Amino acid sequence: MTYDRLVCANCAAPVNEGRCPVCRANRERLQQENFFAGLNPMALIALLAVLVAALALLAHQTV
Repeated sequence: MTYDRLVCANCAAPVNEGRCPVCRANRERLQQENFFAGLNPMALIALLAVLVAALALLAHQTV
């Protein structure tokens, strides 16, 4: 899950803004938890497209 869509239960603001100590702590925890947690879905799709293109190029060169 990306933290840009989470809303803090303490201050009712988006967690990525880090308005209160609870937001900042959760934002830090999510960033440390997983490298891909901070990426938005479009960035993940772009990364997947680059990997597929690299595999296709590699397969084309070996034939």
